[in-house]
Amino acid sequence: MGEEGLAEISARYIRFADTEAHGRSPLYEELARAVAGDRETLGFLSTLPDVKRQPNLLLAAVRHLFGTPTGWNEFRQALQANADAIRSLMLERSTQTNEPGRCATLLPVLARLPQPLALLEVGTSAGLCLMPDLYSYDYGRKAIRAPAMAAEPPVFRCSASETTPMPAAAPQVVWRAGLDLSPIDASDPSQVAWLETLVWPEQTARLANLRAAVKIAATVKPRVLKGDLRGSDLVRLCSEAPKDATLVVFHTAVLDYVSDPADREAFAEQVMRLSPYWVSNEFPRVFPCIATCAGKSRPPGRFLLSVNGSPVAWTDPHGASLEWIADAA
Repeated sequence: MGEEGLAEISARYIRFADTEAHGRSPLYEELARAVAGDRETLGFLSTLPDVKRQPNLLLAAVRHLFGTPTGWNEFRQALQANADAIRSLMLERSTQTNEPGRCATLLPVLARLPQPLALLEVGTSAGLCLMPDLYSYDYGRKAIRAPAMAAEPPVFRCSASETTPMPAAAPQVVWRAGLDLSPIDASDPSQVAWLETLVWPEQTARLANLRAAVKIAATVKPRVLKGDLRGSDLVRLCSEAPKDATLVVFHTAVLDYVSDPADREAFAEQVMRLSPYWVSNEFPRVFPCIATCAGKSRPPGRFLLSVNGSPVAWTDPHGASLEWIADAA
C-alpha cells in the first residue's frame, strides 16, 4: 500500500480519537492517536481488508487476547510479538457491538407508533436491542421501569433534549426477530466474552448493563436468524410477522458496513416496501440524503435517527443522549 493509503488509515484513527473516544475512553483515545502516527502499525492494518481496519476491531482484538494494556508501549509490544494471532482474530471476528443502551434513544420513536409492535432488527448480533420493553430507563425528568423478571434489568440513563417526546410507557412488543450474518448466542460464554471486550475499558456501568441485558436475552431467547439483510432472508422474515401488529424494521450502527452506497439505497427501498415503519440509527454518512434533510449542523460523533427516511434526532452511539430535531427538520 502506498503513502496515500496509509494516510487514509491514519486519518481514520485520528477521526475515531477525536469524535468517538474523546471524552469517553482516555485509553482508546491515546491508543488511536498513537496508531495513527506509527508507520509499522499502519502497515499491519494495510494487510487487512478495509472493513477489518476499524479502530474498535483492532483495540478489542488486542484486549481480547492479551488483556487491557496500560498504554501505548504495552499495546504496541503485544501487537509486534503476536501480529499473526491478532490478524487471525480480526479476520474471524467483527465489531458486533450489541449496545442495548441504544434502546433508550429508540424508545421515544417506538412508543409513538401504533401498538402493539412486531420488531425486526437487521444486524442484530445477540438480539439485545430487540428487548426495549424489558429494560428500565432514566431520562432525568422521566423514568420507565421494566416489568418484574427473575433477572435484574439494566437501567439505561439517557440525557434527552427538552423537545424530546417522552414515552409514557415502554412499547408493547408481541413479536421480535433479528437477522445477522453471524448471530451471537447470549447463552454461550465464549461468544459473550467477545461482546464484553467490545465495551471500552473505562465504561464499567456500560459493561454492567450489557451483562444484565445478556442475562435477560439468555432467558427470553429472542429469535435471531443467520441471514443477509440484502437478500431474501429479510423478505421471508417480514412475512412471518403477525398481521395484527405494527411491523417495525430497524437497525443501528449496521449499514456503515455495507460499503456500496447503491446497496444501502436498495436496502432502504426494499424495507419501505416490506414494512410500514423503517427506523434507522446510523452515522449521517450512511444515508447522505437523509442527513441533508437534518440541516447543516451536525454534532460530531453522533448517529442520525430517522423514521421512514425523515430525520428525527441526533443520538449518542451508545445511547447516552438524544437531541430531538424532528420539528426543526
